[in-house]
Amino acid sequence: MPAPRESRIGPWLVALGAALWGTESAWRIPLNAIFPDPDVIVFWEHVVLVACALPLVLPRLHELRHVSRGAIAWLVFSGVAGSAVGAVLFTLALKNANESVVNVVLNIQPVLSTTAAVLLFHDRLAKWFPLWAGIAVVAGMVLVGLRPGVPFALESGVIYALLCALCWGLSTVAGRAVMVEMSLPLGAGLRVMIGLVCMTIIVAVRGLMTPAGLWPPGAHAHMASAIVWLVLLATLSGGIPLLIYFRGLALTRASTAGYFEMMQTLAALGITWGFFHKALAWWQVIAGVVLIAAVAMVQRAQESTELPPPEPSVATRPTS
Repeated sequence: MPAPRESRIGPWLVALGAALWGTESAWRIPLNAIFPDPDVIVFWEHVVLVACALPLVLPRLHELRHVSRGAIAWLVFSGVAGSAVGAVLFTLALKNANESVVNVVLNIQPVLSTTAAVLLFHDRLAKWFPLWAGIAVVAGMVLVGLRPGVPFALESGVIYALLCALCWGLSTVAGRAVMVEMSLPLGAGLRVMIGLVCMTIIVAVRGLMTPAGLWPPGAHAHMASAIVWLVLLATLSGGIPLLIYFRGLALTRASTAGYFEMMQTLAALGITWGFFHKALAWWQVIAGVVLIAAVAMVQRAQESTELPPPEPSVATRPTS
């Protein structure tokens, strides 16, 4: 058991890490305005992340001798789906939909990751999971436009957000196979390196691996701002909260952490609604509250069916 002081600090570290993750919209939204292609934004984000991760990874490469091929395969999947593709989809979602709606919709992720864990790892499903998951799905549908007398159709940005939640949810599941064999600094560092390789391939295939493609005229016109936003995206909203969050998670019960993780959504809404004026309608606010509450109950119900993991996962952001 952690010391009493550490136990009190743990949930607040979880909240701080989650809140910092929630700030990434502050940088992705203005970057979307000057970089016409989200793939390039995510590419540069990974360049900065890898530069920061190298000092943590290089001294720990010897650990790979004791890591199974299966864990390596799951790590590669996590790097591709969670670090690279998921980030691209999130950036596209912010570009094509109400950013506040996007950040609330992403809360469906734990429902998707739990379902994937049941299908892939044959995890036990809690008795109340179908009820709370169903409420979360219905609330999510209301949030994105399900209303009486109005034809229901998902806009492209919401579809990107749902695909992003799926990628991050699957990445959570993949992280379970990695966390028992690899330290957090090594696993997290290798994950972003794999993400950079993936993004390099995507950018090259799309013909963007040129000076004009990687740094378009809009970025030249806002050179200093673009560099600052990219660094803040990769560090303040990326690598730094990763370390803070998982340190807090190691000192916090899962049932408690689930509630403090909601700071990610609150921080994101504070930015997209408060600073970018992307308001939610009153019925969307109600649906969002129901969605978040139902997801919290999903996590609480599933906790009773699972054994506590030996180490927190390295492969995803909070599942709040």
